[in-house]
Amino acid sequence: MSTATTGERTAPAAGLDLRDIEQFLYREARYADEHDYDAWEALWTDDALYWVPAGTDAVDPDTQVSVIYDNRSRIGTRLKQLRTGKRYAQSPPSNLRRVISNVEVLGTEGTNVTVGANFVVVESRTRGLETWAGRATYRLRVENGEIRLAYKKVVLVNSGEALPTLAFLI
Repeated sequence: MSTATTGERTAPAAGLDLRDIEQFLYREARYADEHDYDAWEALWTDDALYWVPAGTDAVDPDTQVSVIYDNRSRIGTRLKQLRTGKRYAQSPPSNLRRVISNVEVLGTEGTNVTVGANFVVVESRTRGLETWAGRATYRLRVENGEIRLAYKKVVLVNSGEALPTLAFLI
């Protein structure tokens, strides 16, 4: 992977600047927080993968259990279930807010830009507040002039522990 460095800023070779990338990540978080499933789903590429490892982040999702390991079709199925309003874990939907920080361009490979960011999610439900934190790695790609999400890996700080429902992660 390669990046072009200018002073303190790292500019991805694929032509996206850090501000464009940050705005995309903030928008993706807002769509998820506000349960705008149509807009959130539209961000993904046709070959997308969404992975939330169970345990350490170094596991192989093809040979070990993951919390989520969805291809594009499974992402659509998960969202279809949420749209019915009959998914018990999200009826009524959680009140959510994500904070995205420490956004870094990690490199580029072809038309893909790999980005890392820390996050904190606060979920409010009738059972109380739940706080989630971790690191996400994104692979972004420009398609038809729009930034799209080709890959997202979410490593939770407490991924080695038993986790309550994660239906809000989509």
